[in-house]
Amino acid sequence: MRIILYTFLLAFITTGFSKDTGDRIPDLKLKLLDGTKTSIHKFLENGPLMIDFWATWCKPCEKVMIHLDKFHQKYSEQGFKVLMVNQDTPRSMGKVKSYIRSKDHQFNVGLDPNKQIATKLNGLLMPTLILVSKDGVIQWRHQGYMPGEEKEIEAQIRSVLGLESTES
Repeated sequence: MRIILYTFLLAFITTGFSKDTGDRIPDLKLKLLDGTKTSIHKFLENGPLMIDFWATWCKPCEKVMIHLDKFHQKYSEQGFKVLMVNQDTPRSMGKVKSYIRSKDHQFNVGLDPNKQIATKLNGLLMPTLILVSKDGVIQWRHQGYMPGEEKEIEAQIRSVLGLESTES
């Protein structure tokens, strides 16, 4: 009987909280690197949002961050923002601020040392990118990063912004 209960509970946790394309994103609260507190829906007030789960030790995360920062700046006038949600442990949180400062990234950085947000949004595999439209609907999800995928990422951003494709 316990095994059935545990199996049911595990199934609920892994499917009940994971958000997929077409679902509305919950208004999760989070703390930003600068110490302020906000929520996912606050970021959506002026336009779409790309959420990316990352850690300082994740090499693919480091590579995709460069592109996400460029897109954050390139499409900011259209209201687009990038929110990088850091997954470093509470012990290594001190490294996050110096890491971001050393790279001079302009995107927003949220902290999730206990992986509560990552668990609710199924972002435990890093990097996990979630593109959310201004109305809070998840439009696109991608896990991992390989060089060249930044073209698809930008195409998805342009699509959610209603801009023409950059490819001919």
